[in-house]
Amino acid sequence: MYLIRILMGMLACLHLSLAAAQVQVHPFPNPVRYTHHNDDFTVRVRATGGAWQDLYEYKVKVDLDKPLEASMVYFNFDGTVELAVQKNNGMFSKVAVRPDARGLKPVIKDGIAYITLHRPENLSIEFDDDHLHNLHVFTHAIRKDMPATPANLSSNDIEKGKLPDFSQKVVFFGPGVHTGEFRLRSHSTVYIHGSAILKNPLVLDGVEDVKVISDGLFDGVEMTTIRNSRNIEIDGPIFINQPHGTMRCVTSQDLVERNIRSIGAGQWSDGLGHFACERVTISDSFIRTSDDCLTFYNHRWDIWGNTRDVKVSKTTLWADVAHAIMIGIHGNTPTPEHPQSEVLERLSFSDIDILDHDEDEPDYEGALGIMAGDDNLVRDVLFDDIRVERIEEGKLFNLKIAYTAKYNTSPGLGIENVTLRNIKYSGRGSPSAAMITGQDASRKVKNVILENVTIGGKKLSKPEPGVLELNEFVEGVQFR
Repeated sequence: MYLIRILMGMLACLHLSLAAAQVQVHPFPNPVRYTHHNDDFTVRVRATGGAWQDLYEYKVKVDLDKPLEASMVYFNFDGTVELAVQKNNGMFSKVAVRPDARGLKPVIKDGIAYITLHRPENLSIEFDDDHLHNLHVFTHAIRKDMPATPANLSSNDIEKGKLPDFSQKVVFFGPGVHTGEFRLRSHSTVYIHGSAILKNPLVLDGVEDVKVISDGLFDGVEMTTIRNSRNIEIDGPIFINQPHGTMRCVTSQDLVERNIRSIGAGQWSDGLGHFACERVTISDSFIRTSDDCLTFYNHRWDIWGNTRDVKVSKTTLWADVAHAIMIGIHGNTPTPEHPQSEVLERLSFSDIDILDHDEDEPDYEGALGIMAGDDNLVRDVLFDDIRVERIEEGKLFNLKIAYTAKYNTSPGLGIENVTLRNIKYSGRGSPSAAMITGQDASRKVKNVILENVTIGGKKLSKPEPGVLELNEFVEGVQFR
């Protein structure tokens, strides 16, 4: 009797699990039917045991060094779902699903790769190690708070992407392609439908208490800008084919950047850039760029101020060109008009996957980069639980008092109190030595802890030529 009860309980749990599994597919707007499709793959998804649904495979540009077109699909789901990926051009011998740490192993049957997902993930699926024609898969839980498409929208409205009313506290971008100026107001909530494509950026200038909740796309858009604002939350947008960067945050406070997915191959195409911002939280994102993925700077152009209290977690970074994380190169060299140097402090990066890093210029190499320039003082930085899968060309980390004639008017003031803990680099690729370098006796790197940092399975325990190199202007390095 007891065994029967256990079996009945297991069957009941299985029934609830299957009943809870749902898939939400976002149909493409008709105007992009032929212009945005990539036929490299046929991709379908279904809830476990349900009917297959086709996904629209978007063309996305990758890698400025050699611009090519990869693919991207996106959908929302709850429960457990199956993904079927068919490669349409040529044979293949193996399939990888990255990040490796997810432990997802595809099952190959009749030339189709089947992947089971138990929770939302942001992934790269690669056939025969081809990372330039890969498939990006972006998923999210089904949003319970996303408004339904308004019943009064005609098919013509949907086709043209009828603009919302920005004077309201709730703004809704429905299905369709949207153009125009998207200037947001304080104390508003913006919803972007999964079948909406925005062709211009959001502008948040001098506003407060704004939420953007998105299942939709920004296509070919110059960067979204947040300036002189506070209490801003950006959740869920997908950015593709942007000419330059993805988002720029300037002299703003209390920012939440969550579930942001970005694939860019334009020149100077930084991912999430920050200038003199405080209390910034970034999580659950996937950023692939042809410049730095995440940046934290101070003074540049007409921007002045400090960077403080940054937390980045549960995020995947892929730098086709430049750094995954870059801190400190731009700041204020004191002048009579602006006599104060600037500080970047209390920055934390944890549970990060770096899929690749490629930088051809030795001065700018470093998957994890602190380049203190322009009299910046960078201090109290933590890199923890970071997994680096491959370095095409570059360094695992580079902690450097920097002076480059191209960008700086003086070297940085210092780098202090940096911890690298549980950093695991596979050793794949062609890395050069990680570096810790000061500028002179008055501009040093001080108090660096390397705790359980491994390269190809070997733990760093001391400086070593070709692996980890220091100069004479470094003090207080500890290995644990």
